[in-house]
Amino acid sequence: MARLTSDFWVSAYLRQAGLEGLVAVLRRRGASEAGAIFVKLDRLDGTAALYGPAPQALADDDGERRFQLLLDADPLAIEDRVDRELRFDGDLWLVEIENRAGDPRLQLVES
Repeated sequence: MARLTSDFWVSAYLRQAGLEGLVAVLRRRGASEAGAIFVKLDRLDGTAALYGPAPQALADDDGERRFQLLLDADPLAIEDRVDRELRFDGDLWLVEIENRAGDPRLQLVES
């Protein structure tokens, strides 16, 4: 099964979050076709988490994007990690979602 482009996936993710009454914003636009997508979850209590693409070895072969937890820390530590990721891959996407329940609304894999 073909995988959705990053641009399409992010648009759908933002729209779904809005429909669920959550605040989600695109903080950085990456490569339209295949840019890596990172999601910062702000729990609105002084803690945050960063999710990134799951390694292909951990992802199912059904075309769905899978994510893994990269860091669960204070927001400043998350921003430092995002800066490091940007130095490595300037084509990445960064989406930020606010959810007090701590649910990033992503398909996660166990690492």
